[in-house]
Amino acid sequence: MDGIREAEVAGLFYPADGPTLSRTVDSLLQGAPESPATAQPPKAIVAPHAGYVYSGPVAASVYKRLRPFRDRYRRVLLLGPAHRHSFRGLAAASASAFDTPMGPVEVDEAARARALGLQQVLLLDRAHRGEHSLEVHLPFLKAVLGDFRVLPLVVGDASPEEVAELLEALWGGEETLVVISSDLSHFLSYEKAGRLDEATAQAIENLRPEDIHFDQACGRIPLGGLLLRARELGLKVERVDLRNSGDTAGPRDSVVGYGSFLFS
Repeated sequence: MDGIREAEVAGLFYPADGPTLSRTVDSLLQGAPESPATAQPPKAIVAPHAGYVYSGPVAASVYKRLRPFRDRYRRVLLLGPAHRHSFRGLAAASASAFDTPMGPVEVDEAARARALGLQQVLLLDRAHRGEHSLEVHLPFLKAVLGDFRVLPLVVGDASPEEVAELLEALWGGEETLVVISSDLSHFLSYEKAGRLDEATAQAIENLRPEDIHFDQACGRIPLGGLLLRARELGLKVERVDLRNSGDTAGPRDSVVGYGSFLFS
């Protein structure tokens, strides 16, 4: 994969045409609530990774909160769960950039080198092939941030503690933003999903990764790592949005839950 990692789910999860994608993201951001005047710069966010027609409004609600601070961030640590390949640890890619229909995003190679110094991080291009949990965030990041580089990491069979160790090593200062990619409940009725997602949201707000179980969030391992790190540092959590596909674009007999959260 040396060179550019091509956009592999363009045309499936979001538009493949650059101008159309840009208009789609702008429309989603315009439809999201404005940031409070007293908002603090986020250190980390949690956002969903489904197709834009389903989870785009929920993702946009937290990405819009980054816009007032667009020139603050120079590096994004982007972590999401593995959906297509099984492996042990956290996987970086060898690519120098990740492409999108809106243009490429350069990889922070210095941050990747530091990450690879940890025992649980490996260079595994296979983990990034066909994976959507990271790719779908890149157009939003390009739309709301200025000049930045990204370190995309797919989280496989790992522990929240291993993710927290990675975050501690690369936490940085105000120039670094952490983005955790996760959907919530999967394929429950609208009512059951609402109850389970509310419990998950409360666990996130209370910084309790031990209360988030397998069926509550596909990204529970990277999410758990962020919660451990946030608990250690005493970060504040704000629930920005909590909905499901039955609220956005799908039927209500079998829904997927989406939440967006902000850590400052």
